[in-house]
Amino acid sequence: MASSKLIGFVRKSNGGSAIKVNISADAFQEAERYLSHDGKEFVGLVINLDKLNQVAAGEREVTSICQIGQ
Repeated sequence: MASSKLIGFVRKSNGGSAIKVNISADAFQEAERYLSHDGKEFVGLVINLDKLNQVAAGEREVTSICQIGQ
């Protein structure tokens, strides 16, 4: 069964013209990583698109950034 780990959150900027991304440094440091075909290291993160659209539309204040693991 897959598990979800909270890594950070996104919210609309005070001016309303941007989405701010806030990532916990500790959670990012501990996050699972993978190597791409060209050998570069990445951390795969997920934001629910429906909730992100609600944040952008002002219907929701914040939503989470997570990592889905095994």
